[in-house]
Amino acid sequence: MTVGQSPELSELFAPKSVAVIGASNRPGKVGTSLFRNILKGGYQGVVYPVNPSSPSVSGVRCYPDVASLPEAPELGVVIVPAPAVAGVVDELGKAGARGVVVITSGFREVGEAGAALEVEVVRRAAQYRMSLVGPNCFGVINTDPAVGLNATFSGSLPPTGRIAFVSQSGALGAGILQYGIAERIGFSRFVSVGNRAGVDENDLLVALGKDAATRVILLYVESLADGRRFLETAREVTEVKPVLVIKSGRTPAGERAALSHTGSLAQSGRDQLYDSLFAQSGVQRVDTLGDLFRFAKIFSTGLSMAGPRLVILTNSGGPGIVAADAAVRSGLELPPLPPPLKATLVQRLPSIAAVSNPLDMTADIGPNTYRETLAALLGAADLDGALVISTPTGTMTAQDVAQAILDSKKANPKPIAACLFGLSDLSKEVAFLEENGVPTYTFPEEAVGGLGALARYHAWLTRPHTTVRTFAVDRAAATAAVAKARAAGTTVLAEYAARSLLAAYGIPFPKVETARTIDEALAAADRVGYPVVLKVASPEISHKTDVGGVALGITDPPSLRAAWDSMQRSLRAAAPNARIEGFEVEAQVPSGKEVLIGVQRDPNFGPVVVFGLGGIYVEVLRDVTFRLAPLRTLSAEHMIESVRAFPLLKGVRGEPPSDLAALAEIIERVSQLAVDVPEVVEMDINPLIVRAQGHGAVAVDARVVLSPPSRGGPSA
Repeated sequence: MTVGQSPELSELFAPKSVAVIGASNRPGKVGTSLFRNILKGGYQGVVYPVNPSSPSVSGVRCYPDVASLPEAPELGVVIVPAPAVAGVVDELGKAGARGVVVITSGFREVGEAGAALEVEVVRRAAQYRMSLVGPNCFGVINTDPAVGLNATFSGSLPPTGRIAFVSQSGALGAGILQYGIAERIGFSRFVSVGNRAGVDENDLLVALGKDAATRVILLYVESLADGRRFLETAREVTEVKPVLVIKSGRTPAGERAALSHTGSLAQSGRDQLYDSLFAQSGVQRVDTLGDLFRFAKIFSTGLSMAGPRLVILTNSGGPGIVAADAAVRSGLELPPLPPPLKATLVQRLPSIAAVSNPLDMTADIGPNTYRETLAALLGAADLDGALVISTPTGTMTAQDVAQAILDSKKANPKPIAACLFGLSDLSKEVAFLEENGVPTYTFPEEAVGGLGALARYHAWLTRPHTTVRTFAVDRAAATAAVAKARAAGTTVLAEYAARSLLAAYGIPFPKVETARTIDEALAAADRVGYPVVLKVASPEISHKTDVGGVALGITDPPSLRAAWDSMQRSLRAAAPNARIEGFEVEAQVPSGKEVLIGVQRDPNFGPVVVFGLGGIYVEVLRDVTFRLAPLRTLSAEHMIESVRAFPLLKGVRGEPPSDLAALAEIIERVSQLAVDVPEVVEMDINPLIVRAQGHGAVAVDARVVLSPPSRGGPSA
C-alpha cells in the first residue's frame, strides 16, 4: 500500500462521520450533487459541509474549514481546485481523519504540473496514515442500510445487493450504476479509484475479499498498479469468492528492441499476458460490460455448479438450439439423458416431445408435468445444472413457469437459470424469480454464459493444490556463467555460455564440441558421433537460421565439409560484420515435437515464463502462453495444456504421446532460474525437442540476454 491505509478500509466503506470539503449550493456543481446525494441516500452517520463561502448547504449548517468542525470526521470527501487539495488533506490529517476521497481532477492525468500536485497529496496522506482514494475519481458507495453512503455525484443509489464493483474509470462507473438500477442489479460496494495514487485494486481486493456483504467482486481496469501483487492477492481472494474483470486498453511495446523470440512475443502479446495472469490467479476475464454483469448476477445468488454438465429444458425448439450452441462455446457439456430417466420422461411427456438434451417438451404440457420434469432432471446424478427456457402458452402461464422453477429449486440445490419469452410484459414473473434466487436472462446465450462462469469457478476451487518445487541446482556454475559474461562486457550470451547457465539448472542438452576450423569440426564429429548438426557460435546472431547458420542432418565427413563451406559463404553474405567465435558440432537429437520455453522480465510483472510451439515460425504462429514465476506444478501443466498445439503433444494419428512430465519439469526449472538469477532479462530455449513419453526432452538451441551491468539485475 502506497499510503497509510488499513487492509479493511472501513473508514472508506462505513465511516461514522463524513466531511464534504467543497460542498455547495450552486446548481450543476459536483459539490452540490455529491452532498445532496449523501443526504438523499439515507446516510446513517453525521455529514458536515465545509465551504468558507456558505453559511449552510442544502439546509445543513456549513463550516468554513476542517478545523472548525465540531468533531474529527472519519472520512473527508474533497472537491476543491487541484492546487488546494494538498492543504485540505493536511487539515484532515491534523484533525484526525482516517480516510480521504479526492474527487478533484487536474493531477497526473494532465501532465507534469498535475503529477507534482499529486505527489504532494500522497505525501500529506502518508504523513497522517490516511487511506487515499483518487484523485480524479467518482467516489464511493456503500448500499448497506446500516450505512447508506452515496459519496458520488450519481443521482441514484443502486439497489442493495451482493456485487462489489471497482472501476478505474469514473465515467464508466457512473454509467454502470445507472445500468444496475435499470436491470435491478444490486451492489454492495462501489469504488472509483481514479488515479490510484493511494488505494488501488489490490488493496480493495483484500478488503472486499473479507467483506461479508459481498459475494462477487467486479473490476474494470485499464492497467494494473502492481501485476505481481495482483497475482498473489487475487489467488487468495478467489479461494473464497469469485473475481470477474474486464480489462481494456493495450500497453505499448517497450522501447528496447527484443533480442529473443520470447522478448518479441512478450512485448507484442501484452493482452495475452494479462489473460494468462488472470487465469493463473483464478480471475475470470470477460470481454464485454454486459457479460461482466450477467455473470455477476448468477454469482450474486450464491449458486454453485459442481461440473460442466448442463441440461436445457424448453417448450420450443429454436431457443434450445441457440442455447446448445452457446453451451459449447462456454465450455459446457450437454450429456445425453441417463437411459432410466429418459425412459420415464418418454412415458410422461407428449409423443411429439424431443426427449434428449436439449429437452423440448413442446407447448402442450401443463404446470404439473413441467414441475415434475424439471425436478427429475435436477435429480439426475449425471447433470450439474439446468437452463429453463419457456414461452408462456395457453396451458401454462408465466406465473406457472416461475412457480414450477421455484418448487424445483427448493428440492434441489443445483443451479437453475431461466429465460422467459413472451409477447406480454413478464417483468413481474422475472422479479419473482430473481427475488427468490433464480437469475433470469433475456436471451439463452446470456444464461449459458453465466452458468459456464459458475462451472469454471467451481473447477478453480476444486483444482489440485500443488506447490512450487525447488530443484537442486549448481548455483556456483550459474553465478560463474553470469560473471564471465560481465567480465567480457557482453549482455548477450553466446550459445555455449547460455547452455552452461541452463545446464546448471538441470536443462538437458545434446553432446556438443566447438570447432574453429574444418579439421577441428571433422574431429569433433567423430567424437560426438554422426549424425550431427553444425551451428555458428556468435553472440551477435540472434536467429541462426535467418543467416544460414544452422545445418541439420549431417551424416558423414563429406556432408560436413559441404555444410561447412556453404555456411561460410552464407555468413559472409548475410552477416559479414558478425563476431564469429567458432562453430558447434552437436549430436543431432532424435525426432520429437519442437517447443519453446523462455523468460521475459517485465517491469510490472517481474519474471514471466513463456511456453509454446517452437521452431522458426514461433513469432508467426504465436501459439504461446505466459505465467508469472515462480510456477507451481499445476501451472506448468496448464501452460502445456493451454496452447493450440497441445493435441500434437498428446499424440495424434497413432503417434505416441510426448513426455509431458519431463516437459513440465523443465518449465519449472526455467521458472526457478528466472527467480534465482535476476540478471536474466530475456531467455529462449528454442527449440526444445520433446521426445516420446519416457524419453525426456532435450534443448537444442538457447539464447540468454542479461541486464546491462550499470543497471544491475532487476529485482525479481
